[in-house]
Amino acid sequence: TGSGQQSVTGVEASDDANSYWRIRGKSDGSCQRGTPVKCGQAIRLTHVNTGKNLHTHHFPSPLSNNQEVSAFGDDGEGDDLDIWIVQCSGTYWERDDAVRFKHVGTEVFLSITGEQYGHPIRGQREVHGMPAANHHNYWKAMEGVFIKPSMDPAKHDEL
Repeated sequence: TGSGQQSVTGVEASDDANSYWRIRGKSDGSCQRGTPVKCGQAIRLTHVNTGKNLHTHHFPSPLSNNQEVSAFGDDGEGDDLDIWIVQCSGTYWERDDAVRFKHVGTEVFLSITGEQYGHPIRGQREVHGMPAANHHNYWKAMEGVFIKPSMDPAKHDEL
């Protein structure tokens, strides 16, 4: 059921290599690598392994009947329904902060409540959109590559 797009699921393990997402600016290129993400900034989240963007639209999710969240697009290119606003308490999204992601197009919050799929993705939890902010829609970066901004944006070293 649903849109037929790739499912987005959650797992308990914080070191699952299939759980990595890259933070990107909107399609106008408004996010420089190493620049802190501001609270209230519009971003896209692109799945590292597939190149698809975190996406939602007005389809019911299969388990909870909330709003379906899927992975959409190719090589990081999708559409306007891939844009999320980072909601956090300070000026910038800090490494250890729990944040919310509010979808620009449908105004739902990226959420996970515990509904688990059976075969073929047994034990994976449904990620979906919920209309209200609550304790089910806090997210925290557990691991990854955090790039410290350089003092001079014109100079940086590549590996």
